[in-house]
Amino acid sequence: MHFSIWELALILVIVLVLFGGSRLRNLGSDLGSAIRGFRDAMKEGGKPATAEEEPKKLEQAATQERAAGLHDPLAKERDKV
Repeated sequence: MHFSIWELALILVIVLVLFGGSRLRNLGSDLGSAIRGFRDAMKEGGKPATAEEEPKKLEQAATQERAAGLHDPLAKERDKV
């Protein structure tokens, strides 16, 4: 089944009338960001994650906050426990 240029143009006009130009533009950008997110997830999925990495990262962040002198309102409660 071969479509001529006139048939494709007619289909494009019908789609534009039904959805509008801005809606199609948003659809295209949403599709592009979804594909980009999928590719990023595939790249991150290739890295082996160990169960020990996450607690170490959290501990390092807490240490950096304490060194920076950030106020922690629950620090006294944690020290009691």
